Amino acid sequence: MKFVDVILPLPLGNTFTYGVPDEWSNLVQIGMRVIVPFGKKKMYTGIICLIHSNPPKHYKAKEIIYLLDEKPILRFPQLKFWEWISTYYQAYIGDVFKAAVPSGLKIESETQVRLNPDFDKELVLSEKEYSIVDTLADGKIKRVQELNQIVDQRNTMPILKILLEKGIVEISEELTEKYRPKVETFVRLTENAASEERLKEIFAAMNRAKKQLELLMKYLDYSKILSRNTTIEISKKELLEKSGATDSVLKGLVDKGVLEFYKKEVGRLDLSELRTEKPYPLADFQQKGLNEIKSQFLQNQVVLLHGITSSGKTEIYVHLIRQALEDKKQVLYLVPEIALTTQLTSRLKRIFGNKLGIYHSKFSDAERVEIWDNLLNNKGYEVIIGVRSSIFLPFRQLGLIIIDEEHESSYKQFDPSPRYHARNAGIVLASMHGAKTLLGTATPAIESYYNAKTGKYGLVELTTRFREMELPEIIVADTKDAYKRKQMEGHFTPILKEKIEKALSNHEQIILFQNRRGYAPYLECTSCAYVPKCVNCDVSLTVHKYLNKLTCHYCGYTDKIPEICPACNTPNLVNRGFGTEQIEQEVVEFFPQARAIRMDLDTTRSKKSYEKIIGDFESGDIDILIGTQMVTKGLDFERVSLVGILNADNMLHFPDFRAHERAFHLMAQVSGRAGRKNKRGTVILQTSNPKHPIIEQVLNNDYTAMYNMQRDERKQFRYPPYYRLIKITLRHRDFKVLDKAAAEMAKNMFKVFGERVLGPNIPMVSRIQNLYIKNILLKLELNASPDQAKNIIQTISNNILTTAGYKSVRISLDVDPL
Repeated sequence: MKFVDVILPLPLGNTFTYGVPDEWSNLVQIGMRVIVPFGKKKMYTGIICLIHSNPPKHYKAKEIIYLLDEKPILRFPQLKFWEWISTYYQAYIGDVFKAAVPSGLKIESETQVRLNPDFDKELVLSEKEYSIVDTLADGKIKRVQELNQIVDQRNTMPILKILLEKGIVEISEELTEKYRPKVETFVRLTENAASEERLKEIFAAMNRAKKQLELLMKYLDYSKILSRNTTIEISKKELLEKSGATDSVLKGLVDKGVLEFYKKEVGRLDLSELRTEKPYPLADFQQKGLNEIKSQFLQNQVVLLHGITSSGKTEIYVHLIRQALEDKKQVLYLVPEIALTTQLTSRLKRIFGNKLGIYHSKFSDAERVEIWDNLLNNKGYEVIIGVRSSIFLPFRQLGLIIIDEEHESSYKQFDPSPRYHARNAGIVLASMHGAKTLLGTATPAIESYYNAKTGKYGLVELTTRFREMELPEIIVADTKDAYKRKQMEGHFTPILKEKIEKALSNHEQIILFQNRRGYAPYLECTSCAYVPKCVNCDVSLTVHKYLNKLTCHYCGYTDKIPEICPACNTPNLVNRGFGTEQIEQEVVEFFPQARAIRMDLDTTRSKKSYEKIIGDFESGDIDILIGTQMVTKGLDFERVSLVGILNADNMLHFPDFRAHERAFHLMAQVSGRAGRKNKRGTVILQTSNPKHPIIEQVLNNDYTAMYNMQRDERKQFRYPPYYRLIKITLRHRDFKVLDKAAAEMAKNMFKVFGERVLGPNIPMVSRIQNLYIKNILLKLELNASPDQAKNIIQTISNNILTTAGYKSVRISLDVDPL
């Protein structure tokens, strides 16, 4: 009998072996999807990763239930790439599968519940049991997820198990397919009415049915059936919209046997042909940079393009993409934020037309399935622009990966597993395809610049701005002094307020950057110092005044903003700190003539919201854009003359070894949004510490000084790029259990790694979603074997988890944490 090893979308340490029924024995291929049973009753979509003839040793192999595909849904080297991510980032291969493949391609069974009509109605039930029985009393089958929502329980399965034992409910598993092709109704002439002679007879017979005759004439005109041109298919919706006819008139033609309806699968994506243009010619310094990149690619797989803001890196990317397409290769263009895909798409569509595809998390699952399918079946996409998850798409033959704004932390997946970094994973993916990788940024990550300086990567530097535009003038505004002199208006220094008024009077645009969303970070009672906290996390609740809610940004818990202090019953609650929402309110108050909009996570939850905000700002319908770090990343607006950084201090004083590097990146990047086209821009940088080294380095646009300072500090304190980091995080509901487990793990690690082990430590936020947290950090020399270290950690972790009392502790590894 033939057997297959199958990857399941579950956090499991192994693949599982299944038998192949004879009917599919000659059809199965690596990379195909199969429906398999798992556990007592569940069914999942698995991916075949190995075909062999060896039955498993420790269990009897079940048979696959169904073969879903006629050909594999994965290309070479996707499985190899998954295995690398699983091994390097210490993630289960099932977690990689879950992250890599759109949900619409993963069919799984859902637990469904219904009331047993013959149950003993005299049984005594608890309140929770009764609430479920009452919900099921209508006789309808309900999914477990539905029940959880209706009865407001996170997990009803323990209660359902009791009800099942009592014979009150019946539980079954049913397969559900999440992806359904989009089908549309089209219109065509019936076979009987398709000849010219027959149409003449129909026209003559419809003298009195003028509306039907008019609609038929319009159908013939739109579909071009009677012309020599190619016949155009026309949908029912399109015909009614174009003709202005009603549904009843169209139905009359169908009833008479003149027209008929037919169903057709249509895509959700716009693949229509677009007129394309040639890219803009490069300036001399850009052409020189392009030639240097090509030259460096002859010796290096990876090249870092370090170009100051507004040096025209995107145009260089365009010429490299064209070259790759001429070589019949595909290109992946990674960006850190969805906002960037919105602005870049229009620029790249102009040149690459429908060869360009977009892939990000704001697309519906059905749209993501269609993009996957188009790439898999060579339906046109040769360039993909997308965020980090785009690295998992089924590329035919990558020739080039461009990682724009390569320094951005958004490329790192934090939770859930796999905790991969798209920049580093992209470099590995490119090497598997024999492709080149270009890292582009105005402010390289310390590790990337170190690799370039030590010869691991090629390095090309652009020091000239496009059209020789001057760098913006950066003015430091001392908030400490302004508060002391009572000159602050809200959170605006006099110089910032004055510059905003001047820009508005000149009909110029302004970007205001504050790296906190919400109205204020927290509320505090001035009488008793009470601060509202999240019930699930050890963190203060953020004030969202617009929604009149206090919100936890970790678990989503919300509460109403209290009018009086719940602790001392006095009306002395005040906002502490400020976020983008409060700045928006102050802008409306201070500059009533200005049209302002906020761009943060709260205002960009839908796919279209990014496009609308950026489109409105680009077209000049908005004067002031207020945003978090979304507004710092590579956006290009020609009318922006002023950028205000409202509070540099909260970036500088974050307790993390990367804090100063990140602060420099953010301030330098957002400064680069000012004065990009027609005149020199201005940046007002508000801080209470004007003499801070990072502030002075931003002021002088001195990346080299920042790099040298950070490099020396990191060498001294054993941080990247001189050491590798692995962070081990332990979580548990009981702090005492967690404390003992973390101490035990650290002790066992110390026996092997010695002083390379730091911790266990309590992080800044020590409880999230009712789980207490402790961290252990391992610092490894670059010449030490990371694989061997990870295996040792995994062994120690497994020993902890098999120890009595520690079995419910959650342990996760984050390799190369940010």
